Amino acid sequence: MRRIVFVTQQIDPEHPNLAAATAMVRALAERVDEVIVICLRAVPGVLPGNCTVHVIGARRRWQRGLRYGWALARSLRPRPIGLIAHMSPIYAVLAAPLLRPLGVPVVLWFTHWKPSRLLRLSERLSNRVVSVARGSFPLPSRKVIPIGHGIDMSQFPCQDHGDGKPPLRALALGRTSPAKGLEAIVKAVLIVRERGVDVELEIRGPSETREERQHLEYLKQLASDAIRVEPPVPRTRLPDTFAQTDVLVNNTAEGSLDKVVFEACASCLPVLASNPSFVVLLEEELRFDRNDVDGIARGLEWMAARSADERRELGADLRRRVEADHSSTTWAARILEVVESA
Repeated sequence: MRRIVFVTQQIDPEHPNLAAATAMVRALAERVDEVIVICLRAVPGVLPGNCTVHVIGARRRWQRGLRYGWALARSLRPRPIGLIAHMSPIYAVLAAPLLRPLGVPVVLWFTHWKPSRLLRLSERLSNRVVSVARGSFPLPSRKVIPIGHGIDMSQFPCQDHGDGKPPLRALALGRTSPAKGLEAIVKAVLIVRERGVDVELEIRGPSETREERQHLEYLKQLASDAIRVEPPVPRTRLPDTFAQTDVLVNNTAEGSLDKVVFEACASCLPVLASNPSFVVLLEEELRFDRNDVDGIARGLEWMAARSADERRELGADLRRRVEADHSSTTWAARILEVVESA
């Protein structure tokens, strides 16, 4: 009997940042007999019948730790083929002393630009580390194995993005953090408009920290008729939002391979992005250097000059690339290979 443990923060297909975990578990459940899910919070009824869910959320850290240890102990019979710690290094750190002596490998899934002491410890204690690409894990390590993203293609069908007539509708999605480079995108839009190209920009994303809320207020000061700062898009509305957009612009820090880029490409929406790791997905015309205002402006002008048919052809090619290397189906198959070879 093949059983695997998947540890994450939340199981919620509507969560703006963590919804991908639900699709990953569903894909794993198609390939093993049972997935034991350990999480802080779970929406009931969103996982297949062969998933066992242990919710360990509690007000105090020590309570969560005790519940996590209890859930791990209950998951050991029959012995699982491995544990996947999803985006939370602490879960790998706590699991390794119990599981590794028993021959159960611990695999950390992590994709973010920011290193930490906890992440360094987690890398040392894990058998393997998996990420979207080598550049999406912020520490040098021979344990890192790139396996692509895990996008649920059924959630993001190919969309018809309109007749290609002006204005060019640009969208920036994500947290209102300075790390997202939104100010440079705004400046590029203003430059392009001064050159006579009709471009409109919509910025949408959550503001969860003090820094993000302060940056949101700054962005609102830059807003105009052509630049709008709106509330976050509910997860279920993302496909509709993509359908009303001509291009997604992503200017995040190097190493942060935002899944929204892959979700947009799955929806046949062209993307302009800065992260050099996107070279595996995006052609040269669709890439720019981070915070390069002139580079973003050139990309917007290039996109505005494309016909509706050219944009559709570009979008269809991007969807094929995501389906081949970054779907939840390919993700599950590859991470199971890593677990079973660890």
